[in-house]
Amino acid sequence: MPVSDLPRQADVVIVGGGAAGLAAARHLSAVGIEVVLLEAAARLGGRIVSDSIDGFRLDRGFQVVNTAYPALPDFIDVEQLDLRFFDHAVLVADGHGLHLLADPRHHRDLPALRQLPVPLVGLAKLALLSVRLGYWDARKLRAEPETTVADYLSSRLDRETVRALVEPFLTGVFGYAPLLTSSRVMAMIWRSFVRGRIGVPAAGMGSLIGVLARPLPPGCVHLDTPVIAVHDQGVDTAAGMVRARAVIVATDPAAAAGLLPGLLVPPQRVLVTTYHATDEPPVNRPALLLDGTGRSGIANSVVMTLAAPGYAPPGRHLIATTAPAEADLDESAVRRHLAALYGQPTGSWEHIQTVRAEPGLVTAPPPQGRLRKPVKLSDALFVAGDHRDTPSLQGALVSGRRAARAVLSVMAR
Repeated sequence: MPVSDLPRQADVVIVGGGAAGLAAARHLSAVGIEVVLLEAAARLGGRIVSDSIDGFRLDRGFQVVNTAYPALPDFIDVEQLDLRFFDHAVLVADGHGLHLLADPRHHRDLPALRQLPVPLVGLAKLALLSVRLGYWDARKLRAEPETTVADYLSSRLDRETVRALVEPFLTGVFGYAPLLTSSRVMAMIWRSFVRGRIGVPAAGMGSLIGVLARPLPPGCVHLDTPVIAVHDQGVDTAAGMVRARAVIVATDPAAAAGLLPGLLVPPQRVLVTTYHATDEPPVNRPALLLDGTGRSGIANSVVMTLAAPGYAPPGRHLIATTAPAEADLDESAVRRHLAALYGQPTGSWEHIQTVRAEPGLVTAPPPQGRLRKPVKLSDALFVAGDHRDTPSLQGALVSGRRAARAVLSVMAR
């Protein structure tokens, strides 16, 4: 939409067209509130976008949809996503080969005990912990004493199980140094993995944003429209001011802090995903590969096309390998480590692209309290984003809805 079409007034202006901003816009527009959503980029989505390169579908880093997120069906008809699921399993490379560790509720082809890369007692404790986090009353979990993940797990799991399984898995979720994350945040995220399935839309993660935005009224969304300043009367853009009764800032934390001086926001951790293509997949199942040795710096690797064939042209396979930016791995280092982890030569693999998922994942060290930070800053200014809730798509959607409800509460006075 041309900048000249930018309205000069609305009930609510939302700054940022990611999941949180779209959730707020959906909630408000559904009750008849006039919303103007301003997005600085040329497309909606924030971190949740997909690109197409030579027939390969590349998400902005390895991202998934978790069917256990409670807010998801409130905003999205999940059937429209045509989700393609990964296994309820991981492959662990321990320097001697690959070992399958699968959820017995979904897989019968469990490994022989002699093949396990961690102590059997450790796996038994891990299973018990997963049952507890997955099915215990969530209110009781949130009421437990809060500490770091490292301290929480130290009395529950042996070091080898944490090092070989838990830490690399959580690195893909939280980024660098995941064991410094709040135990309360970890418990809620772990719970969702136990209760749900993870997958990607057949058309890429970016299609989730399309489904989320589709019900918005025409003329609501304005792309390529950076906001310069936010104040009680509305927002300023290069094309002029848009007056509003309320403004919701739903950008990434750093951008939100720039627009809202004094707002305390957490730092972010960047994950880097390297995409390779090959004719033959290095494994035969869509399961996350974890480095059980902890030596490569890689968080995980997965053959995307074993779950979602449409991520590559016919006859080709796409492999996504993710590492924290702090690992400082160039493509040749990633390729070399993958040869060791998969136990297969990778010299013929084609490098498609390396993606830095910026601005990054929100860190959540303790204390996080009840996991919900204020969204109302004044009667005119509000903030949304996963930095106000749990760092996840669930947190983004919930924060957007919370901000919208706070706006409605003020307007109802």
